[in-house]
Amino acid sequence: MTPRPHRIAIAPSGFKESLSAARVAEAIATGVRRVIPDADLDLIPLVDGGEGTAEALALAGGGRLVPVTATGPVGDPVASHFALLGGGTTPGPLTAVVEMAAVAGLALVPPDRRHPGATTTYGVGELIRAALDAGARRILVGCGDSGTSDGGAGALQALGARLTDRHGRELRPGGGSLHELEHIDPSGLDPRLADTELLVACNPYNVLCGKRGVARVFGPQKGATPAEVELLSAGLERLAAVLTRDLLPAFGATALDLRTAPGMGASGGLGAGLASVGARLLPRYDVLLDGLDLDARLARADFVITAEGALDHQTVRGKIPAEVARRAQAAGVPVLVLAGTIGPGAQDVRAVGVDAYSAILPAPMTLVEAIGRSGEFLADASERAMRIMALGTRLTRLDPLAA
Repeated sequence: MTPRPHRIAIAPSGFKESLSAARVAEAIATGVRRVIPDADLDLIPLVDGGEGTAEALALAGGGRLVPVTATGPVGDPVASHFALLGGGTTPGPLTAVVEMAAVAGLALVPPDRRHPGATTTYGVGELIRAALDAGARRILVGCGDSGTSDGGAGALQALGARLTDRHGRELRPGGGSLHELEHIDPSGLDPRLADTELLVACNPYNVLCGKRGVARVFGPQKGATPAEVELLSAGLERLAAVLTRDLLPAFGATALDLRTAPGMGASGGLGAGLASVGARLLPRYDVLLDGLDLDARLARADFVITAEGALDHQTVRGKIPAEVARRAQAAGVPVLVLAGTIGPGAQDVRAVGVDAYSAILPAPMTLVEAIGRSGEFLADASERAMRIMALGTRLTRLDPLAA
């Protein structure tokens, strides 16, 4: 009897500023087929709320992307978009997907302007208003890959709230001015928010304030110096206090803990800002993986390959490879992770079900070259992994003691 082809599930995330999840999956598949041409491959590109989320959900849900010009993270206009799902004969309200990375992502911040004290989420609020103008009354905001740390203050301003200092002056854009916040006037907020289901798909590990607050954890990655991190942290503390006093009562949510509740720190605190106007914060994979039948697809596989740009201590805190490994482990399916770089704490992924991991770079090189050739390197790394596995299989067959 002819043996059936190997079933391999390829379920990666995208590589930030480089490849979409779909292109990562295709590159891995290319490498696998060099070794196992007849492999039965199931490509499952995954999103975590960051880059590519709106497009992926539009494709999966039969929707479309709506182009919008909005305010980018450094204040310049950028070409952005949101997705519209449903409508027509589809039951329920028209749903929009707003991807914060498409208007306030780190990739939109030039390297010489990466100062999170000055970047803004104003464009996120503009996209939400554009979605409301399009008739959406259910809006899903994907959080991830942000280049901001303003606690969603910019988004609130775009939605009509006034954030002022003790002199009654409107706050400057960015988290660097939040420590000056004295009052928030909600009277100008878009009234359509009251009739809209606003959902935020976020990483529940991210909190707004405290020792593990978002400014301290992610501020340095966005370009903040140690002194700026402390200023941003103080500003987010101040924002949480004023939001609790001035905004939460208007939405009947006075018991909400903006400082330390799960997900409030998502996308530089955007989670807290949107929660203060009635948004519900949900674990991102509960929302974003809906409809993919991921558990069943992983369980059908003999082997799973996942991938991300950087494998390190943050991976186990809600990144896609950890989520894939956790689900595959429950089905008893082995998992390989391919990563652009491997950093401190990468070994922690073994605890969540990762059996092996490997970096894709073949030699030291500049970041620009690594980003430009990441598809090539992924394919080559996948081929190497498959050849090593094939060798291991042959050795097992030669060992008379092997079970």
